[in-house]
Amino acid sequence: MSASSAADPLWYDREIRFDVKFDQLELRRGEVLIDSMRSIEDTKGNNGENGELQVTNLRLLWISTTNLKTNLSVGYGAVVNINIRTANSRSRGNSQALYVLTKFNGSRFEFIFTNLVRDSPRLFTTVQAVFRAYDTSKLYRELKLRGAVIAQKELILLPEEQIFNKISGIWNLSADQGNLGTFFFTNVRVVWHANLAENFNVSIPYIQIKTIRIRDSKFGPALVIDTSARSGSYVLGFRVDPAEKLAVVHKEIKALYDTYYSNPIFGVSFSVQESAPGIQDLKVPMQQDDVEIVDTHESSHDALAAYYADSSKQADREPEFNTYLGLAVEPLKEGVTIQQLWSVL
Repeated sequence: MSASSAADPLWYDREIRFDVKFDQLELRRGEVLIDSMRSIEDTKGNNGENGELQVTNLRLLWISTTNLKTNLSVGYGAVVNINIRTANSRSRGNSQALYVLTKFNGSRFEFIFTNLVRDSPRLFTTVQAVFRAYDTSKLYRELKLRGAVIAQKELILLPEEQIFNKISGIWNLSADQGNLGTFFFTNVRVVWHANLAENFNVSIPYIQIKTIRIRDSKFGPALVIDTSARSGSYVLGFRVDPAEKLAVVHKEIKALYDTYYSNPIFGVSFSVQESAPGIQDLKVPMQQDDVEIVDTHESSHDALAAYYADSSKQADREPEFNTYLGLAVEPLKEGVTIQQLWSVL
């Protein structure tokens, strides 16, 4: 593992990286290769270039088959939306493609992947299903404060989660007087909740824990959990009653933490089918709509173009009163009227 990867082992599902070194293309511990598809074109950045798309439980990897140094690593944590639209591919012409809209470091990136194998929906179904599984399993990977994780003083378990210990008499030292509560130690996280208020709680995945140590506080020796910078760099202190249990609790949580890191669980559940159905099997017969299309002999092309982003527009125009709508609206581009836009509907 490279120095940058070792310094921040959490980047795999959070960042977008271009043309990374070979060691960053390797799977980290806990990362699983779910599917690998050849003949996938990076239509946005390398149109016409064939490559391999690897779908893992943390990210998408696209690697050019002609030059391995040309590659992409797209973490699901940076993905905003995934949809299917038509793209212009040099290899296939106009065809259905997978559009992946992302946001990273304040910038938006769009990736377009086209399957050069005809009549195969595998690219669409696999990526969308895995991203959905990632997006709905955040408690495995993200610190959560005051979440819906406790019901009737019991931990609501995640899939594949197991409770190893439940310890009462744990004081949360975030307030001056402290709050008495209960610890839950599982195979993926540490959860504390106040005994008098279940919604006053914290769920700390092991993947977000930086250090676990015993330190002196104004309440006496305390168990201190430092979290990663990505989770807010929290310093969480807990006092254990009786004090003799502190060393035992520290040893147990440290052992669970070390065990987790030997084989992390990221919570992305999946099952692989032996063969995916062909696109012909998924098609629905076209039905004729019972409507009449009236040709107004007016060009609707310019009206539709008003829905697209105006590349020459630098700032919003000053609104003016429109008598047709009875509202103040931004003036339209020259040659386009409100009546034309209304007729599109």
